[in-house]
Amino acid sequence: MDGKEKVTGERSVEIAIVGGGIIGCSIAYYLTKHPNFDAKRYHITIFESNNIACAASGKAGGLLASWAFPAQIGALSFNLHQLLAAEHDGAKKWDYRHLDTINLEADLRRGDSQLSLNSLLRKQREHARRLEKSKKWSKYGESSTPEGDCDDTDGGDDDGDDTLIGKNRSDLPTNLRWIDGKKVKSWSYISDSAATAQLHPYKFTKFLFGEAEMSGSVDLVYGKVTQLKMTEDRETIVGLEYEPVSKHSDPAKADEDEHVRKVHKVDKLIIAAGPWTSEILPECPVSGLRAHSIIIKPDDISKISPYALFTELQISDAETFSPEIYTRRDVVYVCGEGEAMALPDPTQDVEITQEKCDKLYKYACEVSPLLSAGKLVTKQACYLPVLDVATSSGPLMGETNVEGLYLASGHSCWGINNSLATGKIMSEIVMNGETLCANVENLDPKLYFDARV
Repeated sequence: MDGKEKVTGERSVEIAIVGGGIIGCSIAYYLTKHPNFDAKRYHITIFESNNIACAASGKAGGLLASWAFPAQIGALSFNLHQLLAAEHDGAKKWDYRHLDTINLEADLRRGDSQLSLNSLLRKQREHARRLEKSKKWSKYGESSTPEGDCDDTDGGDDDGDDTLIGKNRSDLPTNLRWIDGKKVKSWSYISDSAATAQLHPYKFTKFLFGEAEMSGSVDLVYGKVTQLKMTEDRETIVGLEYEPVSKHSDPAKADEDEHVRKVHKVDKLIIAAGPWTSEILPECPVSGLRAHSIIIKPDDISKISPYALFTELQISDAETFSPEIYTRRDVVYVCGEGEAMALPDPTQDVEITQEKCDKLYKYACEVSPLLSAGKLVTKQACYLPVLDVATSSGPLMGETNVEGLYLASGHSCWGINNSLATGKIMSEIVMNGETLCANVENLDPKLYFDARV
């Protein structure tokens, strides 16, 4: 769809967004809400090489904080999340809620009930066998969210009895009894529920895309962008070249479409490709860090109070381990630290390292016996887009030194929180040529690389 021709013969302004993650979907959402946006004059095409929210946007923890960095957009975005949740019943639609956030240090070298990884894995294998057996008698539909893959309603072992956690440190919050206080060395508040919240990133990204699509002016194309098209002097963007992704094509045309590159003409092009940005803009200093995460379904979620825990666990005399633990409405999410790894092809799912997930599971269960009584329902990994610039933590957002070519990438661990501010700011820059809601001069892509190369 190359600049749709209207019945009147007037050509619409074609805006393309590369990336169907939370940043791209937020930009599309705010573009369609901009007061100058007219569906008769503007059309938006989102190019996604895999699925909406298939990467970090669907696998992140979903923590929101007013103190997220960079400061000029963190608090703004946190407030936008509150407003959007109030307007659209976010608690119901994307599990939005406020919660306390703490630092917690624990010593897992001692204690008389350290859990064996083998025993935990044996329990999970037994759970898998029960689930497979139950499938012979029931029909399971596709889950609407990633963590639904392995869920069942079996009660499981009753290892999470209160007697296991009855000797918590007396100074721990009273509603943190699901943490084994005997192993806690110290803890401190980072912020209370007024300044931190959470959401389910997959559900939220799908909501943003759905709202943008309902405008009638947004189309989704499954395709891998392979090249940008510029004027001969490389001063202005005019289009992009892409390869249709055959798994989303019409089966009758799959062989025909595969590896056949197509050109899409644009007036404005926004790159929101996360860690894959530098594959489209080679000089852009954005790369990816792979992070693993797991999701545990507790036997009784009512015993797990809403908290975000930043931990430092002493697991041996010479080693500490720092997983983050986020309780959700019905499950507990645990993620590890990032590692530099080569990016996979954007059309493919990210492979996991089994040992990384096993380590997260083992030590999360040692911190909380209630988690060891639950079910491990998801193992996954994703890449965080990070800015490789010593003087800035990112992200980069704004127009590049190529006219009509915009960038919104490098959001690091705060991409979920900062998604809405990014969408609002980018919509203003694209539609007005400037943004009035935040000062983002130091995030200008032109300061960091040449997009013409």
